[in-house]
Amino acid sequence: MLLRSGERTVADDVGHNSSAVAAGSERVVDQYRRPLRNLRISVVDRCNLRCQYCMPEKDYVWLAREDLLSFEEISRLTDVFIGLGVQKVRLTGGEPLLRRDMPELVRQLARKQDIRDLAMTTNGVRLAEQAETLRDAGLHRVTVSLDTLRPERFLTLTRRDCLSAVLEGIRSLTPAGFTDTKIDTVVIRGVNDDELTELIEFCRQVPAEVRFIEYMDVGGATGWSSEKVLTREEILAALARHYGSVEPVVDEDESAPADRFALPDGTTFGVISSTTQPFCGSCDRARLTADGIWYRCLYALTGTDLRTPLRDGATDDELRGVIESVWRARRDRGAEARLAARHRRPLLSAERLKRDPHLEMHTRGG
Repeated sequence: MLLRSGERTVADDVGHNSSAVAAGSERVVDQYRRPLRNLRISVVDRCNLRCQYCMPEKDYVWLAREDLLSFEEISRLTDVFIGLGVQKVRLTGGEPLLRRDMPELVRQLARKQDIRDLAMTTNGVRLAEQAETLRDAGLHRVTVSLDTLRPERFLTLTRRDCLSAVLEGIRSLTPAGFTDTKIDTVVIRGVNDDELTELIEFCRQVPAEVRFIEYMDVGGATGWSSEKVLTREEILAALARHYGSVEPVVDEDESAPADRFALPDGTTFGVISSTTQPFCGSCDRARLTADGIWYRCLYALTGTDLRTPLRDGATDDELRGVIESVWRARRDRGAEARLAARHRRPLLSAERLKRDPHLEMHTRGG
């Protein structure tokens, strides 16, 4: 079923402009009436950190460089997705700022008037040197992944000694003109669960809003166990003990992954509880890997190859037809299925990950 969206603007872009975009976008829905609205684009699978829950092993199989989508190919596929209802685009990795000339890709995407939210998730290591250029290119928002404020703990978690560069990158965002900055923190019991209030206070100063993420059993989380998960309820209880009453904040966007809360002084934060309280019912996200494989669920073990038809000369309408038919058949509810599993262990083994790099979180962008 196709649902017409409300008033739309014509995309003012250069290069490939799909007829669907020019005519006004349509919203396609899946088997649970979830729209295709949010596209996460991984631009590179490489990363300059080695976070334990994402890249725990020593050796990796990287994507072939010749398979990586060019900026023009990314832009064209984005137009096709926009024609089916996508309004939000997030650039991810790996670490997206390892991709050369990233501001140029941002400029190409920022010209598309149908994109209402153009964001990037980064580890922040290279952010300070590029923040102003990215803002000038048209990037709307930045989310920085940061799991600890303690240098020795950062080194243990990421196997890299560069916390100072990350903090400098975060502090560069406001002077560069960015607002609505988010800090994503994966909370692991016994590892960094004693830093909740420290991160709240840090974000007051930046300014930014921290989002605490329950530890998930996806991709490279080969050391995951349920005992290491600090649940949403435990996070809220810990903050309430320190600050007092914690009240929910009602957001207009019901598909947002984070539930937001306010402290007594009005400071807000979020909790993403996809491990214990999945939000599959409202998930509108699609994930495109750097080499053009399209996934409909973070837990999905297989995806759809869009690179091959793109490079074989498929028209925009043909690409649109592939995406539309696959999304309309979508029934993915991966996090709910994992929650219902009787004996829940890590989703994938290290051996399986080495055989297929597309199963890694640093490949599909989390």
